[in-house]
Amino acid sequence: MKRICVIAVMGAGLMWPCAGSAEILALVNYESKSEEALKAFKSPVPGQRRQEGIAVIDVDPASPNFKKIVETIPLPADLVAHHIFYNRDSSKAYVTALGKAELRVIDLSKRPFTAKTVAVPDCQVGEDVVFSADNKRWFLTCMGSSKLIIGDGVTDQPTQTVSLPQPYPHGIAIHDGIDRVLVTSTVRATDLKDAGEHITAIEASTGKVLSSYKVSSKPSPAGEAPVEILFVPGANPPVAYVTNMFGGTLWTATWNAQRKDFDVAQAFDFATIRAGVPLEIYFNGKSDRLYVTTAKPGHLNIFDISKNAAKPELLKSIPAGEGAHHVAVTKDEKLAFVQNSLLNLPGMSDGSITIVDLAKGEVIGSIDTLKDQGFNPNCIVLLPQWNHPAGH
Repeated sequence: MKRICVIAVMGAGLMWPCAGSAEILALVNYESKSEEALKAFKSPVPGQRRQEGIAVIDVDPASPNFKKIVETIPLPADLVAHHIFYNRDSSKAYVTALGKAELRVIDLSKRPFTAKTVAVPDCQVGEDVVFSADNKRWFLTCMGSSKLIIGDGVTDQPTQTVSLPQPYPHGIAIHDGIDRVLVTSTVRATDLKDAGEHITAIEASTGKVLSSYKVSSKPSPAGEAPVEILFVPGANPPVAYVTNMFGGTLWTATWNAQRKDFDVAQAFDFATIRAGVPLEIYFNGKSDRLYVTTAKPGHLNIFDISKNAAKPELLKSIPAGEGAHHVAVTKDEKLAFVQNSLLNLPGMSDGSITIVDLAKGEVIGSIDTLKDQGFNPNCIVLLPQWNHPAGH
C-alpha cells in the first residue's frame, strides 16, 4: 500500500511511513503483564504502574516500519479492554470492557483515532458484540450480569436489556436469515469457575429468549465452558461452530428448518491432538476452511469443511505462542496474525504476535513489540483497508 508521507508527533517512537513504502496497520489493545510474568523476563522490564491502551502497529514484514507503533489510543488503566469488533461496514470499532460498564466506540474515518465512551449500566463484564445485517443494531454479551444488551447501531445507545436463562454469556453469533442470535454460557468472571454447558437461542428481531441447548455429552455439571460461537458464512442449512474452552472440544449447532430449532453435535475433540483451551473461530472467504485457535499449547488449527460445513477435517496445526487467541487475516488471505495472550493467565500469556503464511501453512515471523515492553496484547484486528472479516 502507498501513503503520502506524514509526520505525526504523538509521543516517542510514533511515525508514518513515506509514499511508496509497504504497510499493514493493526489495532492491538494491550495491558501490563502481571508482576510474576515480568520476573520471568530474560531482560527485566522496569517496574511500572498498570497501563492499558490500543496500539496501531505496522505488522507488514516488508515495511521499513515493521513492528513499530505508529499511533496510540490511551485507555483507563482499570478498563480491562478485552475485544475489538467492527460493525458491518467497518466504519466503527467497538471495544468491550471487563472492568467497567462501558463500551468504547472508535470512528475509523478520523485520525488520530479517539474512543467515545458509551455507558451500558446493565452490563457487567462486557464480552462480545455482533451486528444486525442492516447495521442498525448491536448485541453485547455481559458475562458478569447474565444480560444481553441490544443497542442502536447509529447512536450507539443501549435500547433493550434481555435477561438470559443461562449464566455467564460470552460468545455471540447472529443469523438474520433465520432471525436468531446464539449465545454461549461460559464461566463466572470473578474466578473462572462454575463453567457453563449451554448455548441459548434468542429471537433477533424481538429479543425473546427461545431455547437452550447442552453442548456436552457428559453428565451435568459437565464443566465445558462454551466460549465462542460463529455461523459458517453462506452455509445451507445454517451451521454455527462452538468452542468448549474447558471441555477442549468443538461443537456444531445446525438449523433444523422443519422444527425451527437447532441440532447440536460434537464435531472435534482437541485432546486427540494433545491440545486444549480452544478459543476463537474464523473462516476463509470461500467458507471451505475453518480456523480455530487453541491456547495450550498455542496453535492455529486449520480444518477443511469443503465436503460438509458441519464435519471439519483437521489439515494442520501451526504452532504460535502460549495463549494463542485472536487472529487477524489480510484481505488477500495470504497472512494471518495470531495474538498470543489469554487474560494474563499463567502459561497462556506469551505476549507475542505470530505471523503465519497461510498459503505455505508455516510461521514466518513474530512481533514482540508489546511483549518486550512488559505488555500483553489482548486482541488484534487489521485496519479496514487490510482486514478480512473471516466470517465475523
